[in-house]
Amino acid sequence: MKKLSILLALLASPAMAASGPFFSLQNTNFVVLVAFIAFVALLVYMKVPAKLTGMLDARAATIKSDLDEARSLREEAKSILASYERRQKEVQEQADRIVAQARDEAMAAAEQAKADLKASIARRMAAATDQIASAEANAIRQVREQAVSVAIAAAGDVLAKQMTADAASASIDDAIAQVEARLH
Repeated sequence: MKKLSILLALLASPAMAASGPFFSLQNTNFVVLVAFIAFVALLVYMKVPAKLTGMLDARAATIKSDLDEARSLREEAKSILASYERRQKEVQEQADRIVAQARDEAMAAAEQAKADLKASIARRMAAATDQIASAEANAIRQVREQAVSVAIAAAGDVLAKQMTADAASASIDDAIAQVEARLH
């Protein structure tokens, strides 16, 4: 159906409606041909093709310069991107070094804290040992003093019970003689 409608449309065109000799002003095909040639001649006389060519050349040059500028901008963007990527890599490496250094410092500080804690514990243990030894020596001294006091008291009681007046007088005379011998 479509093919038939296209065929009928071509047969009903003004080109088929022309009749008579071709080089006559009565023939519409000839008139259209003359008008077309005159139009083309007018366009050539007015230098429209040269102007169109110049405009197209100018447009092509503009497009070419835009493309060159876009290429240079692209290359510049690539170099800037590479620079930023390189800088980012350097910053990342620096950050990794800082983190590693901080980790090492933290480990060293932890080791130092452990050593300080051990030294503190050792000092406290030594101080506690010294206090225990001092308290033990003090207790031994107090026990001895108490034992001496008890022994003196017991000896005094025993001597007081065994001592007579003559023995006491002889003991006093003996003590005075010892004092005189030591003073002279």
